[in-house]
Amino acid sequence: APRPAAQRAETYLLNQQHLQTVIASTGARLAAAAAGRPVVDFGTRRAHGTDAALKAARALYIAGMTATSNVLAADRYGIPPTGTMAHSYVQAHDDEAEAFRSFVATHPETVLLVDTYDTAEGVRRVARLAAELGDAFRVHAVRLDSEPLGELAFEARAILDAAGLERVEIFASGGLDELRIAELVAAGAPIDAFGVGTRAAASADAPTLDAVYKLAAYAGRGRIKLSAAKETLPGRKQVFRLRDAAGLARGDVIARAAERLEGEPLLEQVMRGGERLEAGMRTLEDARERAAAERERLPAALRALEAPDVPYPVEVSTALRAEAEALRDELRRQPGAPS
Repeated sequence: APRPAAQRAETYLLNQQHLQTVIASTGARLAAAAAGRPVVDFGTRRAHGTDAALKAARALYIAGMTATSNVLAADRYGIPPTGTMAHSYVQAHDDEAEAFRSFVATHPETVLLVDTYDTAEGVRRVARLAAELGDAFRVHAVRLDSEPLGELAFEARAILDAAGLERVEIFASGGLDELRIAELVAAGAPIDAFGVGTRAAASADAPTLDAVYKLAAYAGRGRIKLSAAKETLPGRKQVFRLRDAAGLARGDVIARAAERLEGEPLLEQVMRGGERLEAGMRTLEDARERAAAERERLPAALRALEAPDVPYPVEVSTALRAEAEALRDELRRQPGAPS
């Protein structure tokens, strides 16, 4: 693009890629921790603004989360919508059992929130409602929203099973992050699905990513930046991913775009002449499927919730390193340049 046009895009591109990369990374960890159980985005109220909530829902879905409570995001992006009931609905009724009865009359295949007053008693009231309604009872799950989630899940499961409600699932939420979810899964807690809000939409443990948008080539020549700790590499580039015999990633090589090296080239051109190319028109489902497939091709150490002992290796190709060094030498020869 002409430099002024490319410069105008900088802020928007960084804004969109920064937030969604951070949130998608969190979403991937949440999905991994759940070990195949659905994880739902409940983060809209805790996101850093309304636009951030929309983009967070999108990023979390790409990363492997199952659905969103954000109705606008569901409509705009085609993400499956979901929701339960609110504590306020229960509190607006004089009797919790009557609140359940009223809600089920309007939303028969629903999730009932059982922790407004006493969680175990709330589950018992669901069981009594099932006996009252008989075949008309089609409630899908009960939702636990308070700790201790593990203990309450076992107690709720026992109450439901004793009432012949083995098909009614248990949905857990309330201050969850990937470490707490992994802990519950490891303990064998009978939880069928999770809802995550604050720790999904705000990425509390790693809220920033120092992404940059720098000029790498102009007028057909590579350009670099030499500032201490902020040095860049020149020219158009390609990244080649090396894989082991099992197809798992074992390292990346950053190279010049024209190089042909061992490994799988990762970068695709998405725009030319101001028009989107085929690679830039993939659907949300395409992105979700690709993200899942690529995660499976990462080594186990990178998919673990704890940081790996050995960093993932990323190298610079010999040709790109030589081009960068030649430009450094050229800049150092300019009048007034530091020696």
